[in-house]
Amino acid sequence: MHAIRTGGLILLVMLGWAVLSPAASMAGEAREWGVRRSVLDGAWYPADPVVLQGLIGRLLSQAAPPRIEGRIIALVSPHAGYTYSGPVAARAYALIQGMPVERVVLVGPSHRWGFATISVACHDAYETPLGRVPVDRAMARRLMESDPMIDFVPEAHAAEHSLEIQLPFLQTVLDEFSIVPVIMGRVDGPGCSALAAALVRAMEDGVRTLLIASTDLSHFHTDRTARDLDRRFVEHLSAFDPEGLAEALAAGKCEACGGGPTVAVLTAAGMLGAGRCVVLDYATSGDVTGDRDRVVGYVSAAVMEGPETD
Repeated sequence: MHAIRTGGLILLVMLGWAVLSPAASMAGEAREWGVRRSVLDGAWYPADPVVLQGLIGRLLSQAAPPRIEGRIIALVSPHAGYTYSGPVAARAYALIQGMPVERVVLVGPSHRWGFATISVACHDAYETPLGRVPVDRAMARRLMESDPMIDFVPEAHAAEHSLEIQLPFLQTVLDEFSIVPVIMGRVDGPGCSALAAALVRAMEDGVRTLLIASTDLSHFHTDRTARDLDRRFVEHLSAFDPEGLAEALAAGKCEACGGGPTVAVLTAAGMLGAGRCVVLDYATSGDVTGDRDRVVGYVSAAVMEGPETD
């Protein structure tokens, strides 16, 4: 683990997962938590629903994703503002337009609340300018009952962007669906495996479910260094190798704030019958800003059922 000072705060980086220091976990209460309202509208994406819908429509129309054979079980998508990572994310979301998905499990890292467990939201719904998406509280309860590491930490969800940034895309490409928002704190490899197993058990209700891992890649290196680090992450994705990815993150061979969520989702997808992963797009913020001195890496990918094919 190492520390980076940013804006007067200490950013702790451990196994590729970033959190702001430090805070204790709070047990979730069995109560109604109401609507989790947008904290990103007007900043990370437009607040006006017409403008937002138009932006997403343009991103999707320009995405041109490859043809994918086999049922899509999971996606990997970045979580920066749409100006920066929107085109990369759109390559993934264009693949699932009109797909018969009834529930989406969103798994992302905690950037603003430090804790050492896994939190699943128990809100009634998440809200964006495009409307409200209900939370599947029944599945959330099953997850919390399945493993003592999984609880509801309200503070982890309050200002977290990694899950909310996915919602306007989902609201555009899918019909009615519910979500299960999962935030991972400082969780090690066994914790990723425990979450994967809990997700699979909680999905035995037969509801058509899509898994999404939310992650950005390396942060604030030169573009050349970032691409070298990110290449290793992308190679493990392409190989559908969650164990190797976890090892590479732990060894510092690559970086990702959503490293844990990606490992957990890939592991769960494998347990659900996935056998291959197609990387759809990769870019850095330098491709948008022209600043190649301090960049952030972005990747999108689709995980499909069946064995790997040539």
